Amino acid sequence: MSRVRRRLGFVLAAVLTATAAVIAGAPVASAATIDTSASYVLVNRNSGKALDVYNLATGDGARITQWSRNDQAQQQWQFVDSGGGYYRLRSKHSGKVLDVSGNSTADGGAIVQWTDNNAANQQFSIQDIDGYIQLIGRNSGKAVEVQGASTADNANIVQYSDWNGANQQWQLVKLGGTTQPPAGTFTNPVVWQDFADGDIIRVGDAYYYSASTMHYSPGAPILRSYDLVNWEYAGHSVPRLDFDSSAYDLSGGRAYVKGIWASTLNYRPSNSTYYWLGCTEFNRTYVYTAGAVDGAWSKKARINNCYYDAGLMFDNDVPYVAYGNGTISVAQLNSDLTAQVRAQTVYQTPSNIGTLEGARMYKRGNYYYIWLTRPANGQYVLRSTSPWGPYEQRQVLLDLPGPISGGGVPHQGGLVQTQAGDWWYMAFTDAYPGGRMPTLAPITWSNDWPVLTTVNGRWGATYPKPNITTSKTVQPMIGSDTFTSLGHRWEWNHNPDTSKFSVGNGLRLSTATVTNDLYSARNTLTHRIQGPSSTATIELDYSQMANGDRSGLAMLRDQSAWIGIRKDNGVTRVSMTNGLTMNSSWATTGTGSEAAGANVSGGKIWLRVSADIRPGSGRTATFSYSTNGSTFTNLGPAFTLNNAWQFFMGYRFAMFNYATQALGGSVTVNRFDMTAP
Repeated sequence: MSRVRRRLGFVLAAVLTATAAVIAGAPVASAATIDTSASYVLVNRNSGKALDVYNLATGDGARITQWSRNDQAQQQWQFVDSGGGYYRLRSKHSGKVLDVSGNSTADGGAIVQWTDNNAANQQFSIQDIDGYIQLIGRNSGKAVEVQGASTADNANIVQYSDWNGANQQWQLVKLGGTTQPPAGTFTNPVVWQDFADGDIIRVGDAYYYSASTMHYSPGAPILRSYDLVNWEYAGHSVPRLDFDSSAYDLSGGRAYVKGIWASTLNYRPSNSTYYWLGCTEFNRTYVYTAGAVDGAWSKKARINNCYYDAGLMFDNDVPYVAYGNGTISVAQLNSDLTAQVRAQTVYQTPSNIGTLEGARMYKRGNYYYIWLTRPANGQYVLRSTSPWGPYEQRQVLLDLPGPISGGGVPHQGGLVQTQAGDWWYMAFTDAYPGGRMPTLAPITWSNDWPVLTTVNGRWGATYPKPNITTSKTVQPMIGSDTFTSLGHRWEWNHNPDTSKFSVGNGLRLSTATVTNDLYSARNTLTHRIQGPSSTATIELDYSQMANGDRSGLAMLRDQSAWIGIRKDNGVTRVSMTNGLTMNSSWATTGTGSEAAGANVSGGKIWLRVSADIRPGSGRTATFSYSTNGSTFTNLGPAFTLNNAWQFFMGYRFAMFNYATQALGGSVTVNRFDMTAP
């Protein structure tokens, strides 16, 4: 042995002896200060990854792994005091606790989640180490560690003899203790725009709401919120209605009241992918996917089964779809959601209830739930310990007065759980002529059944705000647009001809169709109307219109009217036109006629429509114009809005430009403004 190595050995021995003396004479280290009202993320010292319930599982025996930290509910843990210095760790996501599988006392014993029974194999003491902790099992005396000191996502969590390794040490990151709900209340509807048949999910701290669009393109809009009350446009799951029919292009047919209805949106943590799934025309289902809600969506599959009013759920990464009308079924899809593996009828609606549809599917604790609506006045829920049944049924609401004066009973929609563990129900309320408006209420649980919180025997017009703390804000859903790009607030009537419009310097609309029927004209761009009343104004450059062209701003539905420019024989005329109608098969029965008009010149005009969409009959829209942008002149009679529900979609503001003689003309919308009182 060299003198250098002998010298190092003496120094090391001295250090170890001194350290042993200090430890022998020191008191036992006190456990970390634990706030049992708080949620914690446990970050491994070796890997930097968080303790995680794998794949959002809620069942007994589900794996516990490490995963890149995201602070979602499956990574949040609450310490439950068992007494004597021991704690159970309860998952915010599943409500289950950490458990040494099978009461194992061996090295490598798996850590899983299990129903809390306060057993010794679910209890852990806490040892402090330089700002980190160890979890020592009461039953085995072993430490909770990342197996093999792995640094990879999905590595197993096991128990092992305490050797004080970095992979056995955890940093406690406190996310919050006992807090008061945000001050104040919110008012229903939380969104007074037409977003029906909603599905709602939470991913991290963001909430996403997906809705129906029928024949509008892009389809399946997604709203985003960070507090469940304030929402913004975030994306569309279906960038183009690519549904194997030219009718969606207004070519050889029309697709009114077809397309997208009662579809479903969900997120799959195992591959960080969003999935949209929807049946069209009662005979086929399409699947679209994206890595981000506001990213690029693409068509994944066509499945030649109709999952009518579908609800998609992932359970231990297995995709299930609940669906049906009256007869409720569950299908299991293959792992990439491109084909059906199995399907089974699980419930037949009793005749005394009527029809149940609008399925959503959830897993909470040991139960599977199918959330169903009785259109348009009731909500029911099925419950089973297996996705395949048998299911028992409970009524959630029936004929419950809603929060919108003159509106219907809140129904359909879906459930979502907050970061704090609270549950909320986002339904919609029929409020025609405007459409169906998202409406929010809290849910509690009694004996594992969901219970709606009501106010004086009705769905509350106001409730206390959800207990969600966030500093994030959202963009307003009304306001101005100068068309530097085309945002998600806009949807075309059917698929557009992309060669006939452009943005960047205003919205340029070249005529795309020769017709005398607005309902058959391509490239009509629509915007939802803000309730209970709002006004849309456009600045229109009509200097490049051709003879026979028609361009303007419409109130668009199955009974429509518009204000705009007609150019005939070189003369331009501002016109208020009404009498545009469809029959119950959505065929045009009236192309409209001018109710009032005046000759104009100068190449630029401001067109305005003010709409009262409060639910009920006799609501109207009025039309006006300006040649200078400041002084407006009313034109034509007030237009009475149709408040029947059968068209499903509510009225929209719509900008159009079509030819009655020949293509070649164009207009530019320099600016759009929507204001509300």
